[in-house]
Amino acid sequence: MIDREAAARAIEDFLRALGHEPTGELAGTGKRVADAWANDLLEGESIDAAALLREGALDLDAAGSGLVLVRDLAVTTMCPHHLLPAHGTATVAYLPGARVAGFGKIAHVVDILAHRLTLQERIGDNVVALLVHELGARGALCRLALSHSCLIARGRRKTTAIVETIAVAGSFAFASPDRDLAFLALSSHGRSG
Repeated sequence: MIDREAAARAIEDFLRALGHEPTGELAGTGKRVADAWANDLLEGESIDAAALLREGALDLDAAGSGLVLVRDLAVTTMCPHHLLPAHGTATVAYLPGARVAGFGKIAHVVDILAHRLTLQERIGDNVVALLVHELGARGALCRLALSHSCLIARGRRKTTAIVETIAVAGSFAFASPDRDLAFLALSSHGRSG
């Protein structure tokens, strides 16, 4: 349960602790920040991603269809260590079992899992686990390529750094023709013909 008023007061106290009275252009910042976190940045905390994926799944006439690859899904998440945003893209690949999900559902599930206070690594792990457990995917992969504000705006200020993580599950988790296919598709981004 989110207490927006307490969150707004805490933001105002935070500003004061940093030497900024929440007046003038900072007036109302506590409420705006609390609303942004509750409505957008952490909206995934209150949504059951597994149920969303199950409800949006369709049965296939025959199991064993080819690789599904959804590439370059825009992602924003908040780093739980510094409460700073990370932006970038996700690529999701899976080999369907008896069920498939709509492309929009896959994108929505990625957003739900990213809009939580969680590590980048966990987002990918959760995406592939859901695809295997909820859809019965034979194999699943999620690559996240994110630019983290905590690397850009503070510390070493590595403005061009991209953090890539790849999570795999099912038949993609060990050496197999399925895994080879997934990584070949993942590496072929941007190649023509």
